[in-house]
Amino acid sequence: MAYFRNGARVTASACKRIGRMVISNVKNRLSNATAPGVFVLALTSLLGGCLSSADEERAPQLQAASAIVAPGHIGPEKLIGSWGIASFHNEKDRKRTEAQAKAGCSQPYVIAKGKEDGVMMHVADDPKLYELRLKAGSGGRAFLGFEAPPGDLQDREILSATDSMLVMRFVDPDAHRRYGTFIYVRCR
Repeated sequence: MAYFRNGARVTASACKRIGRMVISNVKNRLSNATAPGVFVLALTSLLGGCLSSADEERAPQLQAASAIVAPGHIGPEKLIGSWGIASFHNEKDRKRTEAQAKAGCSQPYVIAKGKEDGVMMHVADDPKLYELRLKAGSGGRAFLGFEAPPGDLQDREILSATDSMLVMRFVDPDAHRRYGTFIYVRCR
């Protein structure tokens, strides 16, 4: 676990992902920049928190960060299990996509219980499994993602959840544009 200077917790793997994205962006900008030193300074200060470790003065800030509340109407047990998955971009394709998701049970996607209060799932553009947490957002909205405020760009919004079907979409507009809205049908 790494910590930014403001006390926010970030996993080492999240730091690596952030670092790769920032380095790629900085390389592109450096080729066109008139003051490359500014970008290097910004990169150093941004990633500096990923290299530091916990200390006692951050303890009150960490308690506040871990106070993220799970939605009352959805618990991890509702997500754990084997699922057929499909996605759609247009609402008119939803019924067909539900049938495709059900057919996906021949090769189910397994959502397992995490070591803490979360569930093990993939995130956008990363083949590795991560423990994600349920989070309650404003207006009764529910999110699934890393330990960050509800509605973070790396979160999924849970649009509906029953015992037999989940409907989720990525909060990040680019990921949502690429992946669409996911339908998970529980495999029996």
